[in-house]
Amino acid sequence: MTRLSLFNSPLLLGFDHFERTLDRISKASAEGYPPYNIEQIGENGLRITLAVAGFARENLEVQIEDRQLIIRGRQEEDQKRVYLHRGIASRQFQRSFVLAEGIEVAGATLDNGLLCIDLVRPTVETKVRRIEIGSGKAADGNAALTLQSDGTAETAERAEESR
Repeated sequence: MTRLSLFNSPLLLGFDHFERTLDRISKASAEGYPPYNIEQIGENGLRITLAVAGFARENLEVQIEDRQLIIRGRQEEDQKRVYLHRGIASRQFQRSFVLAEGIEVAGATLDNGLLCIDLVRPTVETKVRRIEIGSGKAADGNAALTLQSDGTAETAERAEESR
């Protein structure tokens, strides 16, 4: 089956990581357990609240892997209990959320069967950078650009001048 990509346009350069992120999100959205809420708290804060009834702190794990917040829960079966009806799920789970660049986890608390994870969204500063247009040879390969360690590019002639 041929897959249609939203990021095929030559005007969208370097956005292939968004496509991978969308793939991760579509796989994670199929999960239904445990239920959760996401709320805004304050100007730059978010809170994810998961309903984890019956889970203790030692049964839960919260970690970040490659800009992905992953919450795992695992309970041991109590062999001494005999259930006549079991309506409260106690199965293991993994719930994941893809975090935007710069979002930090401020903390996590467990209270009355609700796991709350607070996130802080940084304020975005607009950066304007002027690009100097140099004179030189056409883009036929004669005026080679060298990418510097700070992310800037300079011609071989300019590198000689600065030395």
